[in-house]
Amino acid sequence: MRKLSMLLVPGLVSMTLAAGPVLSSAYAAGSDSPSPPPKSDSAPKKSKKKSSSISDPKFLAAYRTAYTAIYDNHDYTGAIGQLKSLKRDDVADVANLIGYSYRKLGDYQSSKAYYELALKDDPNHVRTWQYYGLWQLEQGNREQAQYHLNKIASLAGTDSSEYRSLAAAFDKPTGATLVY
Repeated sequence: MRKLSMLLVPGLVSMTLAAGPVLSSAYAAGSDSPSPPPKSDSAPKKSKKKSSSISDPKFLAAYRTAYTAIYDNHDYTGAIGQLKSLKRDDVADVANLIGYSYRKLGDYQSSKAYYELALKDDPNHVRTWQYYGLWQLEQGNREQAQYHLNKIASLAGTDSSEYRSLAAAFDKPTGATLVY
């Protein structure tokens, strides 16, 4: 029995270590449910509140309502108000959606500020890299958009929907309002 456990434990540890990067990149994209920030022993107490607010059912319900307002109803102004009322715009998923909404409304300066806030919270937030890359294209910054595309490739791969969306946008005329 002891010999068997000596063989199994290293194998399980290896599998766990190998799966870690795959799981983190899958959750970095952003979705209708925000992901909690990574745990850290040196994190200030404020981070604990941040994590607990993300798992709060009221927070999640309000976030999903704003998400629906954006993607189903195209109510960007209403969604910005809903997202800001959460008082969690320091969370990448929330900041990214606020930035997206401002971009759709044509307020590029506010959009940029929120995209940068999202990336400050989570430098690997794939959906923010995608949306900020689209922002760059709309501004005519093709080189910066290419940087964002390369970043997405390194985080999520070239088969990811975020990569494909931004790559397809390169075929549109510079400065065009993009669909996604």
